[in-house]
Amino acid sequence: MKYTIGIIGLGVMGQNLALNMERNGFSVSGYDLDKDKRKAAQEKFKNKKMVVAADIEQLSKYLESPKKIMMMVPAGQAVDAVIQDLKPYLKAGDVLIDGGNSHFPDTERRWKTLRDEGILYMGTGISGGEEGALWGPSIMPGGHPQAWPLVKPILQAIAAKTDDGTPSCEWVGEGGAGHFVKMVHNGIEYGDMQLICEAYLIMDKVLEMKPLEMSEVFREWNKGELNSYLIEITANILSKIDEETGKPMVDIILDTAGQKGTGKWTSIAALDLGIPAQTIAEAVFARTLSAIKDERIAASKILSGPQIKFTGNKQDLLEDIRQALYASKICSYAQGFQLMRAADKEYGWKLNFGNIALLWRAGCIIRAQFLDRIKAAFDNHPALPNLLLDDYFKNAMDPIQEGWRRVVAQTALWGVSVPAFSSALSYYDGYRSEKLPANLLQAQRDYFGAHTYERVDAARGKFFHTQWI
Repeated sequence: MKYTIGIIGLGVMGQNLALNMERNGFSVSGYDLDKDKRKAAQEKFKNKKMVVAADIEQLSKYLESPKKIMMMVPAGQAVDAVIQDLKPYLKAGDVLIDGGNSHFPDTERRWKTLRDEGILYMGTGISGGEEGALWGPSIMPGGHPQAWPLVKPILQAIAAKTDDGTPSCEWVGEGGAGHFVKMVHNGIEYGDMQLICEAYLIMDKVLEMKPLEMSEVFREWNKGELNSYLIEITANILSKIDEETGKPMVDIILDTAGQKGTGKWTSIAALDLGIPAQTIAEAVFARTLSAIKDERIAASKILSGPQIKFTGNKQDLLEDIRQALYASKICSYAQGFQLMRAADKEYGWKLNFGNIALLWRAGCIIRAQFLDRIKAAFDNHPALPNLLLDDYFKNAMDPIQEGWRRVVAQTALWGVSVPAFSSALSYYDGYRSEKLPANLLQAQRDYFGAHTYERVDAARGKFFHTQWI
């Protein structure tokens, strides 16, 4: 029997994607270097159109031509190692998909190298975690355009579907485009999660709310503009009780956050491309700050700050927090789409930003109600430079600014750290400013380094230098 597609890497994600493919009518051959994972997969694949190969050569022999193989292995050297092991069994026209979280420059390099050998390489972002892999993830395919028609029926069949049946999977662009879009997705995810955590922190430290009470607030918020997967799971998390202690589960978890690097990559890409994505970067820094727990414990005994004295109306503050969360979320997405537009210009990927918003409506971690509005914004204005300039988002921001500003101002006075709320507001105010203090900065640069500057009374692109002393 010849199988439709092969999967290398039979961890939970690889196994679940394989089971998803089989459930949707495709036969699957799998392989993993780890003997125990192969054995576990064999148990799950019993009585299905699935087989576990003993080695890569056998996996290759199982596959119909042209071969279609998806790698679900850790980013970095592991991907290059698998490619080298596979190359003796691949020929021109075969499709090789990297479904992991590879850094997009690595995908660009691999795509170009394999393109010259006739192998159709794809860098494909997959979001949705273990459950998404099994029941329908968001899929962001990129790489060699000739590969897409060969795997489109498989990937769109296993992808999550929106309410109207549209699959959360569509061609993104050549080279590393798919992995770049997935990277930005993860950067926005970092921002979303940090913003929600800051809302939680204010409820905890200022309003002294119990987790169960907070859960009800998030559950109510999820019925409106903030409707999203992350708000939904936050409500569920805050209502969970630890079976061992009887305490709220969230209070049992140590406040040190981990990360796998995609948020950092997004921030570095923003710096490289000259795009202000400070809310995403602050979310990354917030995680790194959380990780130095011992230092923070020591500093808390030495460094002083104001005492929190809340004397206002609780419901008013909760509404202000909701407004701050929504406004900051809009800014975070605006930064992410600005970054993708800059990358599109740099790499010539021809990204369709409306379609990208559609890819994130179902299956992925940042799925949210207002992605439909982002799709509409780019449908109305394909060249839209920033989401904040769209009529819907401009009008959405106007009535929620006051609450947002009160939250940022009051948390500073209370000594409560909300870097994502604050950076999002600074981004918004900076972006809407006709004049910023960069004229003084340019004078400083010219003073100490003769870096030159442009004049307000001369044509743009003409540079001057002053002999300052």
